[in-house]
Amino acid sequence: MNAAAPALTPTTRALAWCLHLLVIGLLALAVGRAVTGERPQAGWIVAASVVCGLTYAAGPVLPGVRRSRRAAALWLAAVGACWLVLLALTPDAVWVAFPLYFLQLHLLSRRAAPAAVAVTAAAAIAGFAAHQHSFSPAMAIGPALGAAVAVAVVWGYQALYRESEHRRRLIEELTATRADLAAAQHTAGVLAERDRLAREIHDTLAQGLSSIQLLLRAAERALPQAPQNAARYVDQARQAAVDNLAEARRFVAALTPPTLEGTTLADALERLCATTSARHRLTARFHLTGDPAPLATAHEVALLRIAQSALANTVRHAEATTADVTLGYLGDHVALDIVDDGHGFDPALLPAPDPETGGFGLAAMRARTQALGGTLTIESAPGHGTALAARLPLTPPADTEPEAHP
Repeated sequence: MNAAAPALTPTTRALAWCLHLLVIGLLALAVGRAVTGERPQAGWIVAASVVCGLTYAAGPVLPGVRRSRRAAALWLAAVGACWLVLLALTPDAVWVAFPLYFLQLHLLSRRAAPAAVAVTAAAAIAGFAAHQHSFSPAMAIGPALGAAVAVAVVWGYQALYRESEHRRRLIEELTATRADLAAAQHTAGVLAERDRLAREIHDTLAQGLSSIQLLLRAAERALPQAPQNAARYVDQARQAAVDNLAEARRFVAALTPPTLEGTTLADALERLCATTSARHRLTARFHLTGDPAPLATAHEVALLRIAQSALANTVRHAEATTADVTLGYLGDHVALDIVDDGHGFDPALLPAPDPETGGFGLAAMRARTQALGGTLTIESAPGHGTALAARLPLTPPADTEPEAHP
């Protein structure tokens, strides 16, 4: 009923109403026995019972009693004083002590409540003994036993309530933690998918558009003198656009690259070298070493994308005339080596990736190999060409398969 007491629930409301009815019933019993027994002080007993009932009824409707322990104590003192007057008039008032125990235990502090219950029990015993003009141990059993039962019931309920509240807080913390974990996992998944999409776009659509741009530039240069060559470049650019459109459609549908459908990785790499040689001034040769072994789809996709990105970089930046692509099966590893005879570069002086100038290729290759538990090494120097080597274990980590099957 106050700030220190447990919040009312449907169960506690029902118990409170039972307590109210018990108080009214016991007061009505005292009034009924006084009237029917034709006691000389019947009028005073009725008046004291009515005053006690009204004082008690004022407690639940007063807002201060619910919010302040001090106000609750003052109200209990007023109810207790009315009860003592009634107890002095009739021994039937001794039974009202039982609901008073519950009120005191519920409204007063844990230290003051037992003392108030003990004083109330002593007053009930003394009042009853005074009306009987004698005292015996049996007179103390009823009020004392009622006080003990009230203490046990209220303290037991408070312990259960505290345990229930503790469990409720734990459940709320667990729910909040699970929500935070789900949000973190969702964020991690979004970032991983964003990284995958960035690599796929760079290695397919961006490289394809770059190839189309180079072919159209070549066609533009050949137009005045050699229209046949210009037409050939335009036709190759058109075919590149068709291939990239197919890549985009499969990419949106989250399927494997079309160059791997119904064929092996070696055939796809050989066809990539042939297409690159036909479209650009670069002789790309494919080599296969070792005994081919079945590869996970994630391995095939990663190696094909690395080869596409490496050859695209060779065409755009290296000014090379030849490039050798070697797929090797080395026991428990598979290796992809791309070596060109271009002008090379200093790996330590690579510019930072930029949306305008690019520079995402090598970072995407390294991310692909690391995601599959492999390594990527680059050896190059100005004027000495470039050698790129990707090494992947034949058995991928358990969490890498979604790379190919998002």
